[in-house]
Amino acid sequence: MKRTTVIFLCIIVVGTGAFAQKSADVLAYIDLYKQIAIKEMKRTGVPAAVKLAQGIHETEAGKSNLVVKSNNHFGIKCKSSWTGNKVYHDDDARGECFRSYSRPEESYMDHSDFLKNSPRYAFLFDLDPTDFEGWAYGLKKAGYATNIRYSQVLINIIRNYQLEDYTLIALGKLKESDHTLAANTALIPYKIPSIEKEQQDIEIEGPAPSYPSGPFTINNTKVLFAHASTAWLSIADQYRLPMNRLWDFNDLEKDDDILKSSQLVYLQRKRKVGNVAFHIVRNGEDLYDICQSEGIRYESLLELNHLNGNMQPAIGEKLYLQQPAVTPPLLMNAHKSKVSSNGTNQPKAYTQESGIFNLQPNDVNNTETPSKAEYTTHVVYGKETLYSISKKYGVDLAKLKEWNRLNNQQLKVGQSLIIYKDN
Repeated sequence: MKRTTVIFLCIIVVGTGAFAQKSADVLAYIDLYKQIAIKEMKRTGVPAAVKLAQGIHETEAGKSNLVVKSNNHFGIKCKSSWTGNKVYHDDDARGECFRSYSRPEESYMDHSDFLKNSPRYAFLFDLDPTDFEGWAYGLKKAGYATNIRYSQVLINIIRNYQLEDYTLIALGKLKESDHTLAANTALIPYKIPSIEKEQQDIEIEGPAPSYPSGPFTINNTKVLFAHASTAWLSIADQYRLPMNRLWDFNDLEKDDDILKSSQLVYLQRKRKVGNVAFHIVRNGEDLYDICQSEGIRYESLLELNHLNGNMQPAIGEKLYLQQPAVTPPLLMNAHKSKVSSNGTNQPKAYTQESGIFNLQPNDVNNTETPSKAEYTTHVVYGKETLYSISKKYGVDLAKLKEWNRLNNQQLKVGQSLIIYKDN
């Protein structure tokens, strides 16, 4: 019997492992403690978004053993200066001493004072309170947590649950009556993430697919499996399709006379959404492979996952096929392109007037970008503007527009922008 093999080597698991926390618990946590977080921000300056994200993560959305035993929402250990109540809990070592509180409010206040009064966290209070990314990275840098991805965990929680709105409320920049409460937003699963030490140590493989001979359907779309060296013209003639339409159905601008490798060939236009909710990226797959195997249009796959065609999601990442992802997937440091040097067998370049995905695969080599530059992807949230994003990353506004092929400064929440670091 064939079976799927999943090999995880050199993976560090946070807490008790990959624990799937129901989104309803996270929303309930936010609803319970958002007012305290806002009040504490007004009192001490600790951003409400960061405080809530830390509380959600540290307590597994209010369900961890530590918070149940001690009302300790931020994992603060006793240290020599603590004279209050104590509990003992296994963390980095067995039976470590943690602070215990009679009420959650006391934990929130102690956390604020702990950060405010400690010299090693003083630099955080010089940051713009809306710079939650700066706070997240600063907390890790100052040694708040040993988790190597602690910063990214907080950033993802803040984005996924729109926690930045509570910071804006505390600053008086957003009226609470104008705010869509977390409980009214779409349910977003919260997962205590596993930490991938080395991407190349992760292999996700499954049985090779077995396709029937002749036409069949994937995602309610007629398709066949054609072997390498099959002539495109013979397929077009057999099924009475113009060659250009056949290539269009398969998201190709053009191709050689024959298939260079065996692949699925669609005889009808693929769907805008998949037949299943998501796809887990496997070894050796690129975005084109995935759109073919799932019967979803190439541009739809990019749009749903906030990707550009020159990006390669990391192995094991989840790609959404029916509804937009909240954040883009993690990317590989480098990927093997299936595009030949002469430009054939290349997925079509797609452009949206909104500017979200108009860095085109065909134009990557023609884009004026810094040589050997590394880039990061920024997902637009809240009321961000192109100007504020350029200031956040210290890049020129004109360059930011050029890198992302933007014709204007209009942005949408969830839009993905490429930002080069070496400029």
